[in-house]
Amino acid sequence: MYDYPIDQDWTMKEMLDVIALYNAVEKAYEEGISKEDFIKAYRKYTEIIDSKSLQKQYDKAFKEASSYSIYKVYQLSKTSDWIKL
Repeated sequence: MYDYPIDQDWTMKEMLDVIALYNAVEKAYEEGISKEDFIKAYRKYTEIIDSKSLQKQYDKAFKEASSYSIYKVYQLSKTSDWIKL
């Protein structure tokens, strides 16, 4: 288990939505996830973190904590209906 990068200024719902994206990325690496499920979580994440530079910062922090990349999963979702890394 590791600490998720979270902004304490987010509402509880926003925190849960961002954690849902982290969980979707973990699932993509560990067992696989449908493109539909990943994109649903990713869209909510990008509504909360709407700056590309902030998204990169959170991806970097998440990758340092977990070794999983949000960006890699997102890139694979562009070309595949089932994501498994």
